Amino acid sequence: MEKIVDFIQETFKTKEFIPLHEPRFIGNEKKYLNDCIDSTFVSSVGKYVDQFEKEFASKIGSKYAIATVNGTAALHISLILADVKKDDEVITQPLTFIATCNAISYIGAKPVFVDVDLDTIGLSPKSLESFLKTNCELINNQCINKTTNKVIKACVPMHTFGHSCRITEIKDICDKWNITLVEDAAESLGSYYKDKHTGTFGKVGAFSFNGNKIITSGGGGVIVTDDEKLAKRAKHLTTTAKIPHPFEYVHDEIGYNYRMPNLNAALLVAQLEQLDKFCKCKKELALKYDEFFNDIEGINFINQPENSSSNYWLQAIIFKDLKARDEFLKFTNKNGVMTRPIWKLMNELVMFKDCQSSDLTNSKICEERIVNIPSSVIL
Repeated sequence: MEKIVDFIQETFKTKEFIPLHEPRFIGNEKKYLNDCIDSTFVSSVGKYVDQFEKEFASKIGSKYAIATVNGTAALHISLILADVKKDDEVITQPLTFIATCNAISYIGAKPVFVDVDLDTIGLSPKSLESFLKTNCELINNQCINKTTNKVIKACVPMHTFGHSCRITEIKDICDKWNITLVEDAAESLGSYYKDKHTGTFGKVGAFSFNGNKIITSGGGGVIVTDDEKLAKRAKHLTTTAKIPHPFEYVHDEIGYNYRMPNLNAALLVAQLEQLDKFCKCKKELALKYDEFFNDIEGINFINQPENSSSNYWLQAIIFKDLKARDEFLKFTNKNGVMTRPIWKLMNELVMFKDCQSSDLTNSKICEERIVNIPSSVIL
């Protein structure tokens, strides 16, 4: 373990505390922020919001992008756009950040958990298809869960740590069962599957710009879609469902104050200019880690899956067992190198322990053995 700590300290060129992931502000961030402040348009109206939405959509190959206050808000609205309603069910993976299941729960819907693939750490199309064939039937063009008699309205795969799941296979299954595909692409900006950007395979996709993401505005999120009608509704819902008018306040449905402030958008415009550089640096770091861990017995570095190009947002390793993982976590954190385990499975949390699940063998293996290691961009 000392050898690993020494290597990470040498790689990041410091003996000081090494965080898991910290942002880099190396471009026009201060310039655009100052311009935003000077304009006095620091809230939800301003040129940088419009500029960011346009440039983000162009960057990932989506027709429309709608900026939000955070990634959870983006996913919440995405599920509404997918027509998920109270008492509906949404298939997702148990190995994800809590935001995925929180967004489902905000609507009053309930998650259903299927397993992940070990190589992608994301939702498994085989597990999805097996669950649907065993538990569901199509009635009046709706996917009905025979166990609960509820409608399964949507499926939300998550691209874990920027590694794409087998999203085209998942989409084919969802189309067959008339389930709307909503991508949780919170961690995968800059990642591709079969040369197509993550987040653009489903009807809608959601990204996050939290402080630890590959680009950040402190917070922030975005909804992407190719459907003009959905894009307009997303903008309407995220701006309190206010009917445009020079001075009157008229709202035509329950809306949400999910608007991204212009100040945050200014920061994101500058960060987006650096995305390609950040992804290049992260791939270089991944190559170093991969080469190093090839010589470390009992630990494997997690590389990008087949047919994908990952942003390597968080670098990850997998241990032979839980005991070895725990020893590593204690030693590294005690010695100034921040590492963390993957999330506790959602179906093990008190809020979701009664949710229906498939066999989750792979998810449990990942929960007990995967660790994130320092992943910041090295300049």
